[in-house]
Amino acid sequence: MTVVRGLREALLLFVIAAVLVAVAAAVWVAVAGGDYTARLGIALMVVGALLGVTGDLTLSQIGMLGPRATFGLAPEREEAGGGRVLTGVGIFLFVGLPLILVGVLLIT
Repeated sequence: MTVVRGLREALLLFVIAAVLVAVAAAVWVAVAGGDYTARLGIALMVVGALLGVTGDLTLSQIGMLGPRATFGLAPEREEAGGGRVLTGVGIFLFVGLPLILVGVLLIT
């Protein structure tokens, strides 16, 4: 059951990222002109790489290190919480990597 929940979460994240990237690429083409497919591919690769590198929560954890240290709190632990099933590795494998691959296929 956990596997199905994880795959469903990955699909939802992938679809949301793809829709947002498609809108951003459309705005990019409207402002600067150019080929939509190539810009969509570039944007997909960038967002996929960012999701793969950050693991979805790393940037927010890094941003909170200073305030947590100021108040004497321990650093946050990297674990799935709040109903999330996927960890950083799962987000890389099932969301970031497919976004990068789709972006490469669109460019070539």
